[in-house]
Amino acid sequence: MKIRAVLNRDGGTFKTTDMQAYCESANRAFAAKGHELDCSVVAGDEIVAALERAAAEPGVEAILAGGGDGTISTAAAIAWKAKLPLGVIPAGTMNLFARSLKLPLDIWKVLDVLAEATVADVDIATANGRPFVHQFSAGLHARMVRMRNQMNFASRLGKMRASTSAAFGVMLDPPRFEVVFDIDGDGKSNERPVSAISVSNNPLGENSLFFADRLDTGKLGVYLADPLEPTGVGKLAFDIIRGKFKDNEAVTASTAEKVSLHFPQHRKGAACVLDGELLRMPADVEIKIHAGELKVLVPPPLPEA
Repeated sequence: MKIRAVLNRDGGTFKTTDMQAYCESANRAFAAKGHELDCSVVAGDEIVAALERAAAEPGVEAILAGGGDGTISTAAAIAWKAKLPLGVIPAGTMNLFARSLKLPLDIWKVLDVLAEATVADVDIATANGRPFVHQFSAGLHARMVRMRNQMNFASRLGKMRASTSAAFGVMLDPPRFEVVFDIDGDGKSNERPVSAISVSNNPLGENSLFFADRLDTGKLGVYLADPLEPTGVGKLAFDIIRGKFKDNEAVTASTAEKVSLHFPQHRKGAACVLDGELLRMPADVEIKIHAGELKVLVPPPLPEA
């Protein structure tokens, strides 16, 4: 198989990795399994162009992307449009998509797994046509990301500290806004006040990191949190940490194939988060699941006993 790897040298673990040695290790791992691998190391602001070039190269049969969740989300969108399998090298802080794919989170160990991986069809979602592999969110999460981004951090640990500080800031001043939502085009527009809304690519699992246990259910996970006071945010945070947020009394959870959202009190500066990236939020958002349309490299099945 002819494979092109694009690695974001500014992404998480790669910042402190000898990238020449890493590419040499990747070449050996893939050559041992009969693959032809070409490895490119680029800066974060060059990642989109490099991935697009790799996907458009004649004869390429798969793409490897290495970096944080933002890099992997971008790569998934490009691979989806190019109809190419995507291999994920988890070099970020959370590595949510890699966790869902059951890949090793060690950047060295994952090379051998990907070199002998099989191709699987998983789901990808879009928000107003923009692809995402993890989640769209507004409210609590968006405010936390905005606050975190205003802080200075230059390392993985620094980012985690900034996230913790931002979480406490949001706890003291939780948002409240109105949302009108339509599930699967049933024509029933429901309006309610919330402090948070999240729509995930497949239902989220029972874990503290908000990632899906499976990516092939063909369903979005839809989560609404009632308006919360600081004590309610604290209780929700506790339930999230112990992987039981769906049991929280303020949370309503459901599944859907399509969700239409309207924000009647939309403000010009309102923000949302899509796969970790803070974006300006439109007044209307349509989210769809595209079942089985993304090809990914996954660990080979375990041999039968």
